[in-house]
Amino acid sequence: MTRVVETTADTLLGVDIFRSLDSAARASVARHCHAFRYPPHREIISNRDTSDDVYFVLSGQVRATIYSRIGREVAFRDLCAGEMFGDLSAIDGQPRCADVISLEESVVLKMAAPVFRDVLAHHPPVALDTLRRLTQLVRDLSDRVVEFSTLGVNNRIHAELLRLAKEYPEDGGVVEITRPPTHADIASRVSTRREAVTRELSRLSDMGLIERRGKSLLVHDMARLREMIDQVHTASS
Repeated sequence: MTRVVETTADTLLGVDIFRSLDSAARASVARHCHAFRYPPHREIISNRDTSDDVYFVLSGQVRATIYSRIGREVAFRDLCAGEMFGDLSAIDGQPRCADVISLEESVVLKMAAPVFRDVLAHHPPVALDTLRRLTQLVRDLSDRVVEFSTLGVNNRIHAELLRLAKEYPEDGGVVEITRPPTHADIASRVSTRREAVTRELSRLSDMGLIERRGKSLLVHDMARLREMIDQVHTASS
């Protein structure tokens, strides 16, 4: 971890929840933040740690994960520039609920919990954006609970492809995922083995639903993927 340049008002334009602030307010908040550069695969916070600082990703990508008792990695989500993590502990004072590691070289802004709470109290737009983010997190986790309760492995893989595709523009039912995760990463997200992901992606490719093109993964028929999942829900209802 390396300390980087001083944080300024313009720096905070790269953080989603601070974009509603004017320049003077961003400058005031920036004085209480420090930016650090992390090399790839470096731990930023650890599960059950009692620290409560909040972090904002300025560049790069980080991943929130936990490990089961038998050592299997369970990935919650990947966070890119503009997103934040560590806010749950800053709000409720409880220990960390996941490990967060850098997937690539990343610059991360750090803010002390008391400062974060003060910003929420004095800047309602920031508080509202934070609430919206937490609400979306609850919705996403609820969707995953339903998927794990009702879908088999193959359909959980389909659901993960749809979740990934939501981050990219759709053109006539086709989506190009320019930064697809590895098969092992998908496996950790849907609680299966890498081999199962490889087999199912190969089957979807044979069906013409997906295609590898360079480093990208093309989803050719979003509607068909949704239909495959809906059929399972209809059959189980």
